Amino acid sequence: MIHVQHLLGTGHFRRAAAIANALAAAGHEVEVVSGGMALSHPSTGGARLLQLPAMRASDAGFKSFVDEQGRPIGGDWKARRRDILLACFASFRPDVLITELFPFGRRQLEFELLPLLAAARAQSPRPLLLCSLRDVLVPPHDPEKVARALERAQVYDRVLVHGDPALIDLSASYPAARILGERVVYTGYIAAPPSSDPPGNDGLDEIVVSSGGAAVGGHLLETALAAQALLEPGRRWRLLLGADLPGEIRERLLARRGPLTIVEAARPDFPGLLRRCHVSLSQAGYNTVMDIVQAKARAVLVPFATGSETEQTRRAAALAARGWATVVNETQLDAPRLAAAVGQAAGRARPDTTALRRDGVAETVRLIGTLRAERAV
Repeated sequence: MIHVQHLLGTGHFRRAAAIANALAAAGHEVEVVSGGMALSHPSTGGARLLQLPAMRASDAGFKSFVDEQGRPIGGDWKARRRDILLACFASFRPDVLITELFPFGRRQLEFELLPLLAAARAQSPRPLLLCSLRDVLVPPHDPEKVARALERAQVYDRVLVHGDPALIDLSASYPAARILGERVVYTGYIAAPPSSDPPGNDGLDEIVVSSGGAAVGGHLLETALAAQALLEPGRRWRLLLGADLPGEIRERLLARRGPLTIVEAARPDFPGLLRRCHVSLSQAGYNTVMDIVQAKARAVLVPFATGSETEQTRRAAALAARGWATVVNETQLDAPRLAAAVGQAAGRARPDTTALRRDGVAETVRLIGTLRAERAV
């Protein structure tokens, strides 16, 4: 069983779904329990998907949370969702339980995850407990919250970090994780499988601008159009609009379409567009960066940095230190800076990212199989 919650973008669900798909393909019976907003085309392959009553962040600051209708979540709502989750656990009786991000994040889900862990520890035999983490964490400022997360992590058998310490070590963003010692295991990054080539000349020598799956990329997209006017004429720009982009921004962008300005919905062949593009211009979310690295695309990254968010900034800085990307700070984003960054990126050779470990899905499946076999013995 894999518990996952996305609150703003869809990256958490995509990573969990990739793992679930591969586990199912390897012969495991898999249940994905998702607490984020329902996706129109969730891809979990042979794994089952249980959609809990959905919640999301009401804004990019992650200070308050609402249900599907935008209403603040209350005690009754939490109790109902907790009971659905616990009933699923009791029925499924998994011999492996994976919590995505918790206990290092998702403290707002303690109302259901602490009872879930209690049920797991009470089950006989106790399931293997695994935490699934991305490469960068945003630790709380309160030392007591850090200590509580580490205490809860002690009951886990392993903490699976889907990254490569040669690029980013978990302790760089979460120094206290060193306390966990050998419990922390790196799987390599989780990268999407190769996609087919886009039709026709789509993406060929274009500037491809994307804003991920969240609602926070509108400023980047609109600034990109302003930067286009400052650069060489004749090159086509392709703007890909995320599903959650606010309607008024979407309409303004669509009104700017022209022969050299393609504005369209985000596409499943995005990795193929990156393989062909002149420069990729995007934020620095985990999945987007992995698509860029896979494609060996020249990249400009504008990391999302609202409030106390440092995840994307750290990831972008690690790529820039390797010479794999040019970075523009979100707080300094304007058309001249963005145009200059695109020009700088265009002048570089495509990066050689071959050495970066990107076998995270296969290695996660292998590790789970090994750990289950050890417990059986």
